[in-house]
Amino acid sequence: MTEAAETPRAEAFSPARQRLHQYAQLSAIVIIVVGCYLILHPFVPAILFAAVVCSATWPFYARLRQALWGHSAPAALAMTLLLIVLVIGPTLLLAATLADSVSSIVETSKAVLTGGPIKPPAWVRTIPIVGEVLSDYWQRLASSRDSLSTQWHGLLEPARNFVLGAGKAVGEGLLQMSLASFIGFFFYRDGEALMLVIRGALHNIAGTLGGELLATIDNTVTGVILGLFGTALAQALVALAGFYIASVPAAFLLATATFFLSVIPIGPPLVWGGAAAWLLFEGQMGWAIFMALWGLLAISTIDNVVKPYLISRSSNLPLLLIVLGVFGGVSAFGFIGLFIGPPVLAIGLTLMRLWLARRSGEKAAQAQAAAAAPGAGGAR
Repeated sequence: MTEAAETPRAEAFSPARQRLHQYAQLSAIVIIVVGCYLILHPFVPAILFAAVVCSATWPFYARLRQALWGHSAPAALAMTLLLIVLVIGPTLLLAATLADSVSSIVETSKAVLTGGPIKPPAWVRTIPIVGEVLSDYWQRLASSRDSLSTQWHGLLEPARNFVLGAGKAVGEGLLQMSLASFIGFFFYRDGEALMLVIRGALHNIAGTLGGELLATIDNTVTGVILGLFGTALAQALVALAGFYIASVPAAFLLATATFFLSVIPIGPPLVWGGAAAWLLFEGQMGWAIFMALWGLLAISTIDNVVKPYLISRSSNLPLLLIVLGVFGGVSAFGFIGLFIGPPVLAIGLTLMRLWLARRSGEKAAQAQAAAAAPGAGGAR
């Protein structure tokens, strides 16, 4: 009698216990996911950077591995060292140059400001129509020495703080890139096994669409990295050669500025145009003309010739999305976000276009099936 009374009670509590068991499982999964996120959160920028670089350079790694008789570890090590030389090396040099140049630039500016008014060059007055007006205005501005010095002294300190902050950001990005190089070694070495796991997971989630998604992401990342940053690197190297030939000071810093500003069409002309103006101000008319011609015919032409060729293998990324990706990536991940933001936004845009195209195709197929249904019935 007692056993008969306990059995319905156990059956009555069975759904409640089942729900409690499900809640406990869900809570455990949430705790594990949150714990994994908190542990990996500091390394997300480095992981994304390593993934982007490995995806874009995988064909070169495959050829290098084939040349090394199929050995993955030596090829992965060679690619990691190449990444250190081409990316981390210039970044380290930039951080060191910024640290060494800030104090000297500030002290030189203070010495110039306290040394007396800066008179306009003689060639300013020879400019047709506006030469005398510009020279007189320059003289009046230089004669008000006290007010001008006060204004410049007020601007020097914020400028120095800004440059120091930029140097700190570059240093933090350097640490992230070093970590990304370490992670990239394992991505190269175990990339194929990792891709099998990802393909299986995407196949379970998206079915046959998973392979298409991976191919689309790979093509997009490769096109953006080569088209955007390949062009930026080419412009920076050509600009660096021109700055060295014309003996422009701080040539490496100006080339670095050209690299960063190349995402904006008017960016590089601001750099080489400023260098040409400085040469003209120093009275080096010939070198100023050379710098202007070098900028027009060599530096800026790369943006119109090399970028379309490199980015043609992926969907074209709108300029607004590129700019938002650069600044948003830097805001979210620091200096290393410069290389993460545009590819991530490009992937999002490409996947959205792919989804819209598939939706349109499905609707068109449904419309054709609906239109063919009455005819098929009539034929029967």
